[in-house]
Amino acid sequence: MRVVLRIGGSVVASPPDPILIEKYVHLLKDMRKQCEKLVVVVGGGSVARDFIRVAEGIGLSERDKDEVAISVSRLIAQLFARRLNDLGSKVVPTSIDGALRLLGKGEIVVMGGLKPGMTTDSVAAMIAEKIGADLLVKATDQNGIYTKDPKKYPLAAKKVDKLSFDDLFHLFEANKHRAGIHQVLDPEAVRILQIRRTKTVVVNGFDPENVALAMKGKKVGTVIL
Repeated sequence: MRVVLRIGGSVVASPPDPILIEKYVHLLKDMRKQCEKLVVVVGGGSVARDFIRVAEGIGLSERDKDEVAISVSRLIAQLFARRLNDLGSKVVPTSIDGALRLLGKGEIVVMGGLKPGMTTDSVAAMIAEKIGADLLVKATDQNGIYTKDPKKYPLAAKKVDKLSFDDLFHLFEANKHRAGIHQVLDPEAVRILQIRRTKTVVVNGFDPENVALAMKGKKVGTVIL
């Protein structure tokens, strides 16, 4: 089985949570037993957004703000990579080709951002496409995908258990990238996943067991096909 796990920065980096990171490390070790290839992509969360605000305050460009956020996501990725010991690569790849080389060694690969203008969602979608992933799991700060933002509209928002990639586009608030963008999946990532119809499951990442359930095909979160 080939799996990409995208862990939102809102889950493990807002602020960085050593207890939750440790739980994910144990989960990844278990997942590796079932996976031919396993890639983890993490975001920078509120820490990255704090640095983006600082960068904006000193007049840096949108590209520079993106670069700062990418650096933060790679730091979070490094925590995972080093804690995985011999099962993971100590190197956080800075390109898709670099990730593929490490996967060829049989290691769990942990990545952050790659380049300005590209979210970590898009990184996860791109590596999923390259390895022919059977499954992409997005561990986020929500229980799945909702008809509206449940934080803004708690009464009107309804959770969707299953939907198509085509339907998903109608639910987006933002349809283009900006530094620090925060929504369940970004539109460019969905476009990439849509090409191969890569099965994608969005779950609440504060309980890593939800990721394990998604891998087993159990009913959890929102399934996108």
